[in-house]
Amino acid sequence: MLALALAGPVVIPAQAQATGFVRSSRLVLIMPFEGNTGTTGAEWLGESFPEILSDRLRSAALMIISRNDRVYAFERLGIPAGSQLSRATIYGIAQQMDADYVIVGHYVYDGTRVTARAQVMDTGQLRLSPEVTESAPLAELISLQTALAWDLMPSLGRETASLAAVQPKAQFVAQFPAARLDALENYMRGVNAAGAQEKVRYFKEALRLDPGYTLAMFELARTYYGLREYEPAAAWFGKVPADSAGANEARFYQGMSFFYTGQMEKAESAFRALAARLPLTEVLNNLGVTSARRGDKRARQYFEKAVQNDASDADYRFNLAVQLYKEGDTAGATRQLRESLALKPDGEARAFLDAAIAGNARDHLPLERIKRNYDETSFRQLAAEIENTNEERLRKTDAATHAAFHVQRGRQLFENGLAGEAEKEFREAVILDPVSAPAHSGLALVYELNQQKQQARNEAQASLRLKPSTEAWLTLARLSLAEHNHAEAAQNCDQALALEPENSAAQTLKREIAVAAGKAQQQP
Repeated sequence: MLALALAGPVVIPAQAQATGFVRSSRLVLIMPFEGNTGTTGAEWLGESFPEILSDRLRSAALMIISRNDRVYAFERLGIPAGSQLSRATIYGIAQQMDADYVIVGHYVYDGTRVTARAQVMDTGQLRLSPEVTESAPLAELISLQTALAWDLMPSLGRETASLAAVQPKAQFVAQFPAARLDALENYMRGVNAAGAQEKVRYFKEALRLDPGYTLAMFELARTYYGLREYEPAAAWFGKVPADSAGANEARFYQGMSFFYTGQMEKAESAFRALAARLPLTEVLNNLGVTSARRGDKRARQYFEKAVQNDASDADYRFNLAVQLYKEGDTAGATRQLRESLALKPDGEARAFLDAAIAGNARDHLPLERIKRNYDETSFRQLAAEIENTNEERLRKTDAATHAAFHVQRGRQLFENGLAGEAEKEFREAVILDPVSAPAHSGLALVYELNQQKQQARNEAQASLRLKPSTEAWLTLARLSLAEHNHAEAAQNCDQALALEPENSAAQTLKREIAVAAGKAQQQP
């Protein structure tokens, strides 16, 4: 679960107190880069910078304002798209959006090379960071933008600065898979296209050029969803990888797509998977709706949880009332309907209440109400506020206790599929208590998942130097097996079994290593 589920007392260690360390998540607005391309048709370049920078910085301790949220905010403020804004105007916008940092920049494309310059505006300190510069041939634009993200990290708070300090720029750039520039160009043209069919054409072309382009998958699915073409929308949302930035939102709208096509079992499955990762109230409500439509009595507990999480939403109370009435609890249903009507005038709820009181609502039960909007950002902002409150409470504890809290939270996040957020917790634990073996072992798990094999090996070995553990030995065993070093994998697995002879994961891995070694010996 996220910080909402983990809100308990927490602290800052002695060495961190000495430097005034206070952990907090920071909200970042990335503006399109201004440019003087000198080449017709290259206008998409400026908008591509926020896209790549957002993706590269999302693993840091930052909350990036999405492009859609930025565009929506600009529309509300009456700012035309593509406007060149003064620094003072940008600062005013950032204040209204509660952004802690703004990344601003500009680029020049001379027909061959792109030169980009960027700065970080700290809205709290009212200052601009030193300018950073990257230059490369146009064909290497994405690598240039990735390098620029690394350059900016030291100006985006202490935690991101520490990330940049421990990972060389070349290593940071190399960890991201190569992407085709023509695929990026088609994606950006799709993002900026006015018509839905034009968007579909560009996104499909981006995916033809790069079938694994996650951002294009997501936007193509969103476009189909907007067109109410729910079958292809569900299919494309389903292709968005579970470890990508938009995975949670993709699961939500995949569930909605199945709902609109009447595939309640699939819709319920999508909402259930998302609820396990991210307990948003609207997700719990929709899980209740799809369960109720399938006659699943667990619907009641989902509606009750939704009301508990947000007692001020009339629809959640309305849905609970429908379910209670189905189960024969007329008193409970009427109570929820009165609460719902006290929150918001509603003709349907009034008619239902009158019929329930008269005892003739059974044959004309209204349908439960689905929630159509997904708001993960607000949830995460609230989670960050709770997290910051916890950190304030933790000021009086020792470093080891504080670090142990973050290790525990990191493990919960990792188990729920949120490896990026788990990494932040493990990193903070290491900063607070460098001799925490579980913190290093947790980082090794994250690195292993992200295919950063050498970093995973380094962290597992660091953990073992501090304190032997089954988990760290198994990490090394899996890494050795992946490299087809069967002898070393078997030795590492034996070390794990020496600590825990009955460990089922170690026993299973031991058999897998034996099978792989046998197959290798049979090959000519």
